[in-house]
Amino acid sequence: MNDTLTGKVALVTGASSGIGRATALALGRAGATVIAGARRRDGLDALVSDGPGEIIAVELDVTNRDSVARAVAVAVDRFGRLDALVNNAGLMLSGMIDGADIDEWVRMVETNLLGSMYAVHAALPYLIESHGTVVQVSSTVARNASPGNGAYSATKFGIAAFSESLRQEVAGRGVRVVQVAPGFVATELTTHITDPTMRAAAGEIAKSFRTLDPENIAEAVVYALSQPAHVSVNEMLIRPTEQAR
Repeated sequence: MNDTLTGKVALVTGASSGIGRATALALGRAGATVIAGARRRDGLDALVSDGPGEIIAVELDVTNRDSVARAVAVAVDRFGRLDALVNNAGLMLSGMIDGADIDEWVRMVETNLLGSMYAVHAALPYLIESHGTVVQVSSTVARNASPGNGAYSATKFGIAAFSESLRQEVAGRGVRVVQVAPGFVATELTTHITDPTMRAAAGEIAKSFRTLDPENIAEAVVYALSQPAHVSVNEMLIRPTEQAR
């Protein structure tokens, strides 16, 4: 077992599936104690059952500030510290701007952008104390907007801007801020798309080249967290080899 993170305590949001689940498992294998937060209790229970080391399941809705604060409190009250926050919870509801369902925009802003901001706000005092790390799981669409992804891209551009401002604010206090921007990953994220045209397009893209696995992103997160304290891997852009944009 790679125990490079032994003694560290990490909170992972959106941990019931996909990149979040893979990251929680990878951190556990690396020796970290993991607070795994998500809304779906069944997925969390399966994670705890499958996971190595100590994984604590916490029901977490990142759109609710009190829920976020409670998840952070679990880590601090139980273990006396928090060393890493992995902001992974996200929602992708692709669709054209013309005729869009505005409620879907609101859901993405609340989950992707505000949710990650709430988590940073709640965790930051403890990460400053531990000289810890914030990992923001973003997307390649934070660099390249495209038709049908305007609102989703806006949330990811927002995460990038917030993360860079945060990095500049806390760098002198020994806190690292890491942005991980995955390309197309084989997760259930695209199954949330309600627009039939966009959902079909996502399916065709997935068939057109070898997509990333959630574990590929999880390994990148562990790599960033495992660096010496004076080394900050600020940005990682990770695409499938055959993904052009």
